Amino acid sequence: MDFLPVFLQLRDRDCLVVGGGEIAARKTGLIRGAGGRVTVIAPELCPELAACKLRGEIAHRAGAFQAPDVEAFAIVVAATDDTQVNTAVSAAARARNIPVNVVDAPELCSFIFPSIVDRSPVLVAVSSGGASPVLARQLRARLETMIPAGYGRLAEMLGRFRGSVRQRFGSTIERRRFWEHILHGPVSELVFSGREQEAEDLIARQLAANGTHDLKRGEVYLIGAGPGDPDLLTFRALRLMQQADVVLYDRLVSPQILDLVRREAERIYVGKRRDYHVFRQEEINRVLVELALQGKRVVRLKGGDPFIFGRGGEEIASLAKEGIRFQIVPGITAANGCAAYAGIPLTHRDYAQSVVFVTGHSRDHSVALDWDGLVQPQQTLVIYMGLTGIDTICRELIAHGMSPTFPVALIEQGTTRNQRVITATLERLPSLVAMNDVHAPTLLIVGEVVRLRETLAWFSPDREEFSTK
Repeated sequence: MDFLPVFLQLRDRDCLVVGGGEIAARKTGLIRGAGGRVTVIAPELCPELAACKLRGEIAHRAGAFQAPDVEAFAIVVAATDDTQVNTAVSAAARARNIPVNVVDAPELCSFIFPSIVDRSPVLVAVSSGGASPVLARQLRARLETMIPAGYGRLAEMLGRFRGSVRQRFGSTIERRRFWEHILHGPVSELVFSGREQEAEDLIARQLAANGTHDLKRGEVYLIGAGPGDPDLLTFRALRLMQQADVVLYDRLVSPQILDLVRREAERIYVGKRRDYHVFRQEEINRVLVELALQGKRVVRLKGGDPFIFGRGGEEIASLAKEGIRFQIVPGITAANGCAAYAGIPLTHRDYAQSVVFVTGHSRDHSVALDWDGLVQPQQTLVIYMGLTGIDTICRELIAHGMSPTFPVALIEQGTTRNQRVITATLERLPSLVAMNDVHAPTLLIVGEVVRLRETLAWFSPDREEFSTK
């Protein structure tokens, strides 16, 4: 290691920044964020530092740097664009054994500023030792996606129990095992989902009972996997998928998304397609309950969003009835994801002021919709699961007043590299679909907004697309 990673306690300590530009302002902000009192030495101040001075947040000494200026400061930062000044600052601080940082000059530094993931009081610092600050920032960005904002709240809450745990358990090993058990159980997720009081009550019960009964209860995570592209998963979805003991998934979940589940997790396929069910919905509900009662963390992974034609309400009703904890993680629904990847805005002030989502089949596979309500001006109609009933849908829309030449788009396997978009008119779409071997999952978009695809399409899939005008 070229640098030893340390965390400095700067609260209420005097710190010096030499330089009055934007970089100096950024370093000043970091030091002040850690509670340090900052003095800036510079002939002039940038607007941000001038505003800080005006508010009384920093002290300012106008003029050039002199070596004695470093006296009595806890740390010194040189952030000027003058190499001679920066070198002089470094030499003066080193001669007095004062930690010094010179921006973009690691050879002149006795300490460096890392890229920081701030979940106070939890801090994660990433450094390349000055070799590549951009690489350090990229690594920090990756860590940002893996460390929920709730870790700060979790750390604060656990800190409030340190004294009680020390009194309850006499040895370091016992305390460590207790905290590991707490953090591997549901406490963390209760905090992340905003149920901090429940988490505190759970820890308090464990301390009182000196046992783990409550912590062995399972939990179900109902996760929307989005329309297909793994990059569209939320941070919360990824985190919970990595904690799963078991995952129940259906055919709309792509293999690339399933690969992101913890490798050791048991996988149960409960996929459905028209007229064929590996598991009926009632069986899925029952399995979710049984697995949770076994103390397992269960991920129910559903394509799109679980509350938009995803039967999520039916599944959590069974869990709630049994008193099983659950979380709901929204996903990007197919309407939003597929429309965006096809370059079709669902609303547009010149074409559509409303959008309606409907499903193309019901429990008995019929297509019984409020056709009059769907045929309205300045409205976009989005139809889920409409492929098998596409003849009926187009025919009924025309019969209830929609023009046969009204624009419509069918999006097949939207947001994936296999995406294909067929744009046509209502009267032409059924025959075009029949000629081109289209398979579910698909999404229908009916509306004037479809015309905007010609200029707004941006995604370049691998499959050929079709259009008729």
